[in-house]
Order: sequence, then C-alpha cells, then structure tokens
Amino acid sequence: MVSTDSGSAGTGDVVRLTAWVEGFVQGVGFRWWTRSRALELGLVGSARNLTDGRVAVVAEGDRAACEALLEALRGGHAPGAVRQVVEQWTSARGDLRGFVEG
Repeated sequence: MVSTDSGSAGTGDVVRLTAWVEGFVQGVGFRWWTRSRALELGLVGSARNLTDGRVAVVAEGDRAACEALLEALRGGHAPGAVRQVVEQWTSARGDLRGFVEG
C-alpha cells in the first residue's frame, strides 16, 4: 500500500483512489463490474486495461465510498481472479465526470 494522503479515514473526506488490480482481470467483465460498484457508491472515475494485464482503477469521492470500492476489488466477488491490489491515496482533483471503462 502506498499512501500519500494524510487525511483521516472518516467519512466526509473527498479523495482520489488509484488501484492497480493484478490477476486474471481482462476479458472477463471486470471493468464493467467495477464501474457498476463505483456508480452504486456514488464515485466518479475510470477502469482501464493496461498492456501488462492489470486493470487501473481511478475513483474519486467520499473516502468511505472509495474504501468500500477497494474492499469490493479485494473481496473475491469480482469476475476473473484478483491476485493483488496495490493502492494509492491522493487528494481529489475534481477533474473526473461519470465512471468510464477504458
């Protein structure tokens, strides 16, 4: 885990979560599933395939909602097979609209 945000873990903080998801996560509906979870949580951002086989997830919103998305990514209910999730927390930039698959 890489953490660059010194804010509290309580709700109300608006943050940006970047998560790199490793495993069998491409071609199995993983990005669609991630988008659905993020929208349910009221987050904005994206999920996109990387050339090395990982999926990069960027989400902005309430810290508690981002933590719930991170828990879902690691929770074992996503399509495919997640081996590892590396996370980075930063301040929200406010430059994202909707949640897209890329």
